[in-house]
Amino acid sequence: MSTAPVEHPEYADEESPLTLLEEADRLMELNPGYRVEIIGGILTVTSPPDVPHARVLTELMLPFLSAGLHGPESHVVQGIGLWLPDGSEDYAIPDLSVVDADIDDHLVEFNCYAPVAFRLVLEVTSSNYNNDLRAKAVAYAQARIPVYVIVNRKHQRVHVLTDPVEGEYTSHRIHAAGELATLPDTLGAKVTLDVDQLLKAGRPRKKQPKPAAEEQDPQA
Repeated sequence: MSTAPVEHPEYADEESPLTLLEEADRLMELNPGYRVEIIGGILTVTSPPDVPHARVLTELMLPFLSAGLHGPESHVVQGIGLWLPDGSEDYAIPDLSVVDADIDDHLVEFNCYAPVAFRLVLEVTSSNYNNDLRAKAVAYAQARIPVYVIVNRKHQRVHVLTDPVEGEYTSHRIHAAGELATLPDTLGAKVTLDVDQLLKAGRPRKKQPKPAAEEQDPQA
């Protein structure tokens, strides 16, 4: 997915400028399927995911589900809004989250939910990897999300960030292909990610050459 910042919101008229949330709502209506977020006061629009990105998310769901994290105490969900405390209108939409089962009780506004209900957020990068590695790392730490996982397809790594203190994660472990990434027990269950499997799922598959058409006998 590619991410582009959006400049100052357009004015509905000279006396009533659009708020960032109003502009976000307008952009979502104009671009169905795109992800619109406000992080650090900057509004960004992300194009729909490609197939490898979606394939990684499917692979990721399996260990969380197998660990029993989608049950009476917690849920494993994709693409729900997280209200961020850094700005009056800031919010993000993580690719995948592990949330408390009472998440519905923590709705803030704009279909976004309070950080207190989130146990983990996860992003799968595409061309927007700098945003995931920097801006979102700061935003999620400021929101005190206990665990932030990044599947970094650009550099073929899986990042596990934990222990947010004063707006930054104090622990940042980087796992390469062939390694296993064990997530903290604070999730409520033991989850281990197969890094090689995730990175393999995120690579574009080469197109298979089409077989050459057989020459036909003109007299046939």
